[in-house]
Amino acid sequence: MRGAPKEEPAAAEPEFKPYEIRGWRRALLWPLGALVRLWGRTLRFETSEADLCNLRKIDEPVAFVLWHNRLFVTPEVWRRYRQGRPLYALVSASQDGAWLTAFFSLVGLSAVRGSSSRLGREAASALVGVLRAGHDVGITPDGPRGPRYTLKPGALIVARRTQTPLLLLGAEFHSSWQLKRAWDRFYLPKPFSRVRLHCELVAAAELSARDAAAAQLETRLREMSPD
Repeated sequence: MRGAPKEEPAAAEPEFKPYEIRGWRRALLWPLGALVRLWGRTLRFETSEADLCNLRKIDEPVAFVLWHNRLFVTPEVWRRYRQGRPLYALVSASQDGAWLTAFFSLVGLSAVRGSSSRLGREAASALVGVLRAGHDVGITPDGPRGPRYTLKPGALIVARRTQTPLLLLGAEFHSSWQLKRAWDRFYLPKPFSRVRLHCELVAAAELSARDAAAAQLETRLREMSPD
C-alpha cells in the first residue's frame, strides 16, 4: 500500500529589502539638506513657558505627534530643544521613501523603513524597539496620504503598546508659502519669519480607550495648528 504523498514545503517568500539611496544620488541631496538646515536656523520660534517645558522634557522617550503639513519645522525643533535624543520617523520602504530617508539623515533625523502594507507590522515592531531603547519617534497621524487633519487610530498603536507619552506639536506660521496642490497643503515658513509653537504632553494612561482618545487628540491637534 502506497503511503500518502509527502507535502512539498511551502516556498519561502523572497526577502523584501527597502530601497536605498547611495553614492552620487545621495550626494545630490546634500545641498538641499544644507539649505533646509540654514533655513530652519533663521526661523524665530515663539513658545510659552509651559510649551518650552514640554519640549525640553528629556527624562523619558516620547512619541512626537504632528500633522503632516507641519513637518518642515521638525528638524529645527529637534536641533534646538531635543538634540541629545535621537528622533526616528516611520518612512515608506518604497523608492520615494529611500530619498526621504537619505534627506532625513542630512538634517539630523533617523528613519525606520516600512510604512508600506507589506512591512507595516515589521515597521511598528521596529518603532516599539526604538522607544524601548530610549529614543523618540515621530508620527504624522494623517500621513502618508491623508485625509488631511484626520487622525487615524492606528497611529496610537506604538504609544499604547509601550505606554509612551505623546508630545503633541502644533505650529502657527505668521508668514509662509503653502503647496496648494499637495494633498496636505504643505507649509513652508518663509525665512526669518515667526513660528508659534504649541506643545502638549499626553500621558499614556489617557490612551486606554483607543477610538475616544483618537477623537480627542484630533481635536486638540487641530486647535494647536490652525490654518
